[in-house]
Amino acid sequence: MATMLDFFFYNEISPKEKLGPTGRTIEAKLLKRINAVIAIMRDVEKTQTKPTVAMIQSLFEMEEPVKKPLIVEKKYAEEKKEVRFREKQNPSNQL
Repeated sequence: MATMLDFFFYNEISPKEKLGPTGRTIEAKLLKRINAVIAIMRDVEKTQTKPTVAMIQSLFEMEEPVKKPLIVEKKYAEEKKEVRFREKQNPSNQL
């Protein structure tokens, strides 16, 4: 008994005082905070990171536009090589 009284006297604590949180209560509080941080990170990932990545990815995955000829008349001239109008041959004008 004397040894216990000496311990309290030497460490300047009272047996009636509460020594503060124990290891278990500190661990429980720490786990709650870690779970809260994980929930915040998941929320940020769902609401910010994934939509942003999807938008950026859609910008870079655009297909090349179909190349159209710049001048439409050239396209039709190349396709149709036969003559549409011919000069009339008048037999009386030939000498």
